Amino acid sequence: MDAGSLLRGMTEAQSQAVQHVEGPLLVLAGPGSGKTRVVTHRIANLLHQGVPDWQIAALTFTNKAADEMQLRLERLAPGREVWMGTFHRFCAQLLRRHAAMVGLKENYSILDAKDSLVAVKRAVQLAGVSTSHTSPERIANEISSAKNQLLTPEILLSQNLNPLRAVAAQVYPVYQRQLLIANAVDFDDLLLHIANLLRQNPEMRQQLDARFRFLMVDEYQDTNLAQYAIVRALSIDHPNLSVTGDPDQSIYGWRGADVNNILDFEKDYPSVTCIRLEQNFRSTPTILAAADHLIQHNRRRKAKRLFTDNLDGEMVVLRHFVNNYQEADGIAEEIIRAMAEDGASLGDFAIFCRTNSLTRSLEHSLRSRSVAYQIVSGVAFYQRAEIKDLIAYLNLINNPDHDVALGRVINTPPRGIGAKTVEHLQRYADQQAIPMLEACREVDQIVDIKKRGKTMIKKFVDMYDLIASKFAVPVMDQLKFVIEKSGYGKHLDAIDKESEGQSRRENVDEFVNAASEYDRKNPEDGSLEGFLEQVALISDTDAFDDSGQAVSIMTLHACKGLEFPRVFIIAVEDHLLPHERSRDDEAQFEEERRLLFVGMTRAEQWLQLSYCKSRAMRGDLRPAIASPFLNELPLQDMRQIESTPRQDWFDNEFDQSSQFDDDMPVFQVSDRGSASSADSSGDDSFDFGANQAAVDEFPEIQQDTSDVQKPADEPSPSEAAKAKAASFLNSVKTAADLATGASAPLTAYRKGSRVMHESYGEGTIVKVSGRGPKCVAKIAFADGEHDFRLAFAKLQLLDD
Repeated sequence: MDAGSLLRGMTEAQSQAVQHVEGPLLVLAGPGSGKTRVVTHRIANLLHQGVPDWQIAALTFTNKAADEMQLRLERLAPGREVWMGTFHRFCAQLLRRHAAMVGLKENYSILDAKDSLVAVKRAVQLAGVSTSHTSPERIANEISSAKNQLLTPEILLSQNLNPLRAVAAQVYPVYQRQLLIANAVDFDDLLLHIANLLRQNPEMRQQLDARFRFLMVDEYQDTNLAQYAIVRALSIDHPNLSVTGDPDQSIYGWRGADVNNILDFEKDYPSVTCIRLEQNFRSTPTILAAADHLIQHNRRRKAKRLFTDNLDGEMVVLRHFVNNYQEADGIAEEIIRAMAEDGASLGDFAIFCRTNSLTRSLEHSLRSRSVAYQIVSGVAFYQRAEIKDLIAYLNLINNPDHDVALGRVINTPPRGIGAKTVEHLQRYADQQAIPMLEACREVDQIVDIKKRGKTMIKKFVDMYDLIASKFAVPVMDQLKFVIEKSGYGKHLDAIDKESEGQSRRENVDEFVNAASEYDRKNPEDGSLEGFLEQVALISDTDAFDDSGQAVSIMTLHACKGLEFPRVFIIAVEDHLLPHERSRDDEAQFEEERRLLFVGMTRAEQWLQLSYCKSRAMRGDLRPAIASPFLNELPLQDMRQIESTPRQDWFDNEFDQSSQFDDDMPVFQVSDRGSASSADSSGDDSFDFGANQAAVDEFPEIQQDTSDVQKPADEPSPSEAAKAKAASFLNSVKTAADLATGASAPLTAYRKGSRVMHESYGEGTIVKVSGRGPKCVAKIAFADGEHDFRLAFAKLQLLDD
């Protein structure tokens, strides 16, 4: 394809980015601005300019993004083999070439999060530290955080540490030593090892800098310190570094990403060319305006003027539900309506939520209406017990030193090798500083293991040697051989010959299909090692099925990089979005706002945000408060729907109004598309503003805002959020009242009250215990006494 064809149909800004060749380049790409097209066309232009394909590398954060780039480049420049892949895959392949430099072998294994936790638990035991005030999970998180900050065990131990990190500092070196013995790394090691190698070996760094003269990084706003260090090291001699990203879409701070990497790019590379992609090709003007209105409340960003030439669409919907069950039913009904009346298909719809725990009621509502859906979580399939078992077998074949894998399969299927025997094996392996498989081969030397246990272990070793003998065959054949010779296939059949066993068998068959697909795509250079690396580096969005046969349900983090004609964002509520952990941290609070911005900008034609007055959480129906972010939307331009008539009564035990001024505006939602303060007559209109008296009721929140410029008299985001939340509380009934939909508050149900139940008839309350949503009444009916939780009982209070 010639240069003219590469630029056809592009905006001026896109053309400038595509034609840039030498020197650093920063492309600030707003949502839906065609950045993937720009990146692939720029690569094609570099190839057209004579740059060898092996001197170009494009780094992404998901396999899906890398595959999409590869597919587009193949159409633009057929047969050219430019390296494209994720950061972790890039580092994994570099590490295989230089494994010996960090004490590993080329066939090292990559532990997933669960296997890493198993290794951490073992390291905790070996380190002899107490976990009475912490947990292995928290220790693992601290070690991961240290690695992302490029802190080795030695550096960490030398620092002044808080109690949790001090415990992690004792476990960290033991954990790393266990990984080396097992010839294994965790995800963070892939980055840490390469960053350290580049820093400690100038010659290696220079060779790789020359090898990848043109380095491109997508989603640069999501890089952490280790990734930043790697990119910097590879663009010193040849600073042809091109980064694409958007500070407004930085949503991974919780895993070490630093938005300052992109904000300070112009300081790192003073000669940079900066190009802004501000035209949106995805969303309607109404959706884009709402999202842009929201994100402008963030301070730590690069100013952009988002615009679109798309036709005007429907107004963004803000919908208020009584509870999450009504919310789920309302969404399911809207999907059915849109399919029947608007010609929409299942694949047009996506439902986003802040956390996975919010999907249960949605799934129930969709299932009950026979609406097909998919939970987008690629990792989930590979975390199923039967799949992890088979992966462990393959890992042990590829890497005989893999102790975590051996621990999983040594008695799976059951072979009569008990936990005590495995414990003796581990202790012997630790004492001899050898892998557990080697300890199995030396089982006769372990006096604590009884004769029968030794016999079973020897049989296991014989089985292992048999399945390992097929090492050079295609991965699918290797996997089938393992399933047969290990006895695992018969084991699955024996678990349950009916539903559950069949389901597990189907999962195993799907895993075999994945191996077959890998063999098909890698006929020349495929290997068991490569297949395991691919499996280890899978991400949530890799499992996204875009065939259009199902509604997609996913977290806001998982929706990054996707787009849908119709989007629902649920539970836009305080303590959920923004998450409760962000309330006292300005940086985290801004990231929560960015997360909502990302979700909103996935929508092409139609967008609905919803919140509830109560939500089932951790077994209880709890009062909910609308998110303060809703106050930052252009409400006058949105369609606002109140799903139920306003109720003018409260459960006194949960009435929060006494905390605030009587004249505080009451938050209500109207379908008239306008916002105003509710007057004393109880008008159904609303106002999102907070009365200053309510603001003063909240204790002052101390924050370190030294790096943020703001007026002295302006409240912090957390203070402002609490003030906005306060303005909603007057309209929030108790969760119990909202759940019942009754005609009287719970406090009206007293001892001696007469009630009517649809099944038991008339009765008399003989006892009332508990408070609020947990209030229980004992009621005497003609057939005897029965207990009812008033929050959920279908009772009618009769006149005395």
